[in-house]
Amino acid sequence: MQAPAAKKLAPHKLAPWARGALGLALVFAPMVVAAMENPHNAPRGPSPVMQRLLAEMAAKPQKPVRKELVWSGADIDGDGSPDFANPTGGVPRGHDDFGDGQFGARRDGGAREHEGVDYVATAGQDVKAPISGYITKIGYAYAGDSGLTFVEITNPALGYVARAFYVKPGVKVGQTVRLGQTIGVDQSLQGHYPGITDHVHLEVMQPGGERINAAELITRKLVVQA
Repeated sequence: MQAPAAKKLAPHKLAPWARGALGLALVFAPMVVAAMENPHNAPRGPSPVMQRLLAEMAAKPQKPVRKELVWSGADIDGDGSPDFANPTGGVPRGHDDFGDGQFGARRDGGAREHEGVDYVATAGQDVKAPISGYITKIGYAYAGDSGLTFVEITNPALGYVARAFYVKPGVKVGQTVRLGQTIGVDQSLQGHYPGITDHVHLEVMQPGGERINAAELITRKLVVQA
C-alpha cells in the first residue's frame, strides 16, 4: 500500500504571521548568502542615511544646561505653594564689625542671642512681604528713636507673625498684603552703626509666640533653568 503523497500548502492558507515570516525570509535570504560568500564585500559601518543623521546631530550646537540658585520658602499648610519669602533677595549677613547676622548669634558679649536673621540689602531697595496676611503693627526698631521702623505682618490662617526691621513702610495698619508684595524700602543703618552691612532684620514667630530661625524656612535651591 503506497503512502499518501505529501500535501503542498498554498501560501493563502498560511497563517498571517507565517506569511510575514516567509516574506522576510525571501527578502533577506539572498543578502545573507551574499555576505557569507563574500564577507569582504559586506557593508561596514552605518548606512549613508545614518551617517547623515549623525553628522547633523554633531553639527547642531548643544544647548548648555543653566542652573541657578533661587530662594524657596517652606510650605507650612501643605497646599503646594510657599508660605515664606526672602524680604530682600540677599543672603544672610555674615560677620562684620557688629557681629553675625544669623539666628542665635551672640549679642552684648553673650548676654543675649540674636532673635532674627539679617538679610543683606541695599539702602533704598524694595522690601518684600516675607509672609502674606494683615499689617498688624508699624513701630520703632528702637524705643524713642523714630529713625528706624519695622513692619509686622500676621497670618491668621497659619498663626505665624513676621516682623521686618529697618523698613520705611509703604503700607498701613490693617492692610492686606500677599507674599512677596512690596511693603516698603530698606533704611540705611550707617547713621547708627557706621560700617555695618545694611540689611533687613527678619523675625518670625510661630503659633504661641516663640521666635524661630527664618533661615530654616527660607532656603536656596539649585534649579535648572529652561
